[in-house]
Amino acid sequence: MKGSGLASQIFSWDALERFEFDEGTNQAQMLSGENMHLLRAVFEPGSVYPMHSHPHEQFSVLLSGRILLTVGDETREIGPGDGWYAGSNVPHGGQILGDEPAVFIDVYSPAMCWILDYLKTGKRLPPVAPKGN
Repeated sequence: MKGSGLASQIFSWDALERFEFDEGTNQAQMLSGENMHLLRAVFEPGSVYPMHSHPHEQFSVLLSGRILLTVGDETREIGPGDGWYAGSNVPHGGQILGDEPAVFIDVYSPAMCWILDYLKTGKRLPPVAPKGN
């Protein structure tokens, strides 16, 4: 995978570098392909997934936790297994609800260089487990 930093096409999130933002209230990990990005985000309970937009399409799926999510002019509470689509320049974000972190996966297309620069602004954290585990 181009630019991903992976030695293999099969990976574990625990073996990938993490980036921390907002004084520890959220973390991100990202893999880069030739035409897309795959991002895993973890937001702590009570934190905010800031409203934002970008010129890239985004599909997301919530793996755990709950979010009061806004995409464009639609707002609703979502839980594990729910997802969202934010088209080009559509504002989206929300409030993390409940007592557990919200963990979600984003897929962006096309690949976008600005998110690589944004990740560099976060505090680098080591992988949870050494590579190969």
